[in-house]
Amino acid sequence: MRTVGPACTLGEGPLWHPLRGQLFWFDIPVGRLYACDVDGENLQNWDLGEPASAAGWVDAHTLIVATASGLNKLDIETGKQQLIVGIEADNPITRSNDGRIGPDGSFWIGTMGLQAEPRVGAFYRYTEGGLTKLIDEVSIPNATCFSPDGRAAYLADTMRQIIWRWNLDVNGAPSGEREIHINMRDKNLNPDGAVCDAEGFLWNAQWGASRVARYAPDGRLDRIIELPISQPTCPAFGGKDLKTLFITSAKQGLSAKKLKSELNAGKTFALEIDVPGLREHQAKL
Repeated sequence: MRTVGPACTLGEGPLWHPLRGQLFWFDIPVGRLYACDVDGENLQNWDLGEPASAAGWVDAHTLIVATASGLNKLDIETGKQQLIVGIEADNPITRSNDGRIGPDGSFWIGTMGLQAEPRVGAFYRYTEGGLTKLIDEVSIPNATCFSPDGRAAYLADTMRQIIWRWNLDVNGAPSGEREIHINMRDKNLNPDGAVCDAEGFLWNAQWGASRVARYAPDGRLDRIIELPISQPTCPAFGGKDLKTLFITSAKQGLSAKKLKSELNAGKTFALEIDVPGLREHQAKL
């Protein structure tokens, strides 16, 4: 296991860009986007001007980026942003959090309180037709990912300690009622970001538990990867064969004593694993 990039206050939203061969990730509260290659070399960064948390790739030169006030097109070469749609831009206490591009090219994105105020956020889905609210009264939206066949979405509210499964129709929209997929309340685990691998297993970072856990399609716990930090935030697959697992983390809220024992808190970890991930879907604007 190795680390790449600087220690972030709240590292989040790792995204492997398949055309550029780069990992992108965010330090949410400072509004900074980072990128590097698979070995952690050629580090780049962009100041986005406000808290920012998640992205999807549009083409070799463009990202769609979720910030506190909306979704923006980001020109990777120039750093210029162009607003696509506002999201709770008139609500000063919320910001974006976890998000991912769906199988149809839509952007699923969650919002939450700047101070993690209970149930002030929501889940949204953006398509070329506009923005749709999917779930309201969300506290900390997380674990947004999709099954390899494109027929199911996974979502979590960290404070509720539940990951849901939601069937998708042929257009990539949620269909029917979402179901409890993994209930973590009995073990007092806090589901953070997640991603699915090529076998349909879900890898979930668990805030406060110093681990990433892999769950089978039926919700059964398959394996645990222990980490030397307490606050992992989100996994992502990268590298040429998509067998490098990147894991962002946070140092936010840790005491001075805790930081001395977690020297790599806030850094992004990388390790090689035995199963490939999925290529991230291309955003359609």
